[in-house]
Amino acid sequence: MDGAGQHAAALYQGYSAAELDRQYNARATVPDATIYLRAYAEQSAAMRADLPCHCGVAYGAHEDEQLDIFPAPKPGSPVLVYIHGGYWRALSKDDSSFMAATFTAAGATVVAVNYSLAPGVSLDHIVDQNRRALAWVHRHIAQYNGDAEKIYLCGSSAGGHLVGMLLAPGWQPAHGLPANAVAGACPISGLMDLAPIPATHINEWAKLDAAAARRLSPLHHLPEQGGPLISCVGGAETAEFRRQSRSYADAWRARGLTAEYLEIEGANHFDVVLELAKTDSPLTRALLRMMGLAG
Repeated sequence: MDGAGQHAAALYQGYSAAELDRQYNARATVPDATIYLRAYAEQSAAMRADLPCHCGVAYGAHEDEQLDIFPAPKPGSPVLVYIHGGYWRALSKDDSSFMAATFTAAGATVVAVNYSLAPGVSLDHIVDQNRRALAWVHRHIAQYNGDAEKIYLCGSSAGGHLVGMLLAPGWQPAHGLPANAVAGACPISGLMDLAPIPATHINEWAKLDAAAARRLSPLHHLPEQGGPLISCVGGAETAEFRRQSRSYADAWRARGLTAEYLEIEGANHFDVVLELAKTDSPLTRALLRMMGLAG
C-alpha cells in the first residue's frame, strides 16, 4: 500500500492501516476457524439427510445459482432465506442449512442460497445473483408451503451484507418484485459499510475502489419503508464488526424504521450463527418472534 493509501486507512474510525486490517481479519479472532466451518458443513449435511429437502433447485442458468429448500409442514408458512458468509469467496449452500430442523419444526420453510464466489465474479454480480434468488423465491415458494408475503432474510458476515443489499430500495421493479418483498431481516455480523474494505487484505479478492465500496454499502442504501430488523453480532467479535451492526440498526431507527441491535454474549464471528440451530437461543427466539412463530 502506498503512502496515500496508508494515510486514508488511518483516517477511517481512527485506525491505522495495520489496525484496520486486524479489525476485519475474522479468522485471526479465533484459534481455529476450521472447527466452525466443519460444523456448518456437517450439521447442514445432517439436515439434508434427515429432513424433506428439495436440493439444488435452480434459480438461474449458471450452475452456482441453486437453492436448497426445506418445506414447512403446512402451506402458507413464513419463509426463512439464509445467505452464507465467507467474505464473498468461500462456503456454499452446502454449509448453510444447519438451522433447518429448528425453523421447519417451528413452522417455517427454509431456503439456503448458493452464489458464485469472488474473485471469479465481482461483488456486483454476487449481489445480482442474490436478488434474482429472492425474486425466484417470491414467485415459486408457494410450491414449498411458503407464503411469498412472509419472506424473512438472514445471513452471516458477507451474507449479512447481501441481506442489506436485498433490503436496499430501487432494484425490485426490474426483477418483478414489489418494494415490500421482504417482511423482515436479520443480518448477523454484517458488513454494512464497505468503506474500510479497500484498505484491508480482503480487497485482494473483493477488488473494490471507493466508488464501488459506497455503491455496495447497505448503510448508504436504506429503504424508505421496511422492517422489522434484527442486527445481530457476537459479543466477542472485533470492535469494528460490532460497530457495523450497531450503526446499521441505528440508521434504520433514524429513518423511523423498527430495528433491534442484538449482541450475543461470548459469541465469536463464527459460532454466533450456530445459535440459529438452538431452539432456545436469544437469536432464534428473536427471529421466531419476528416471523410470528414464537410459542
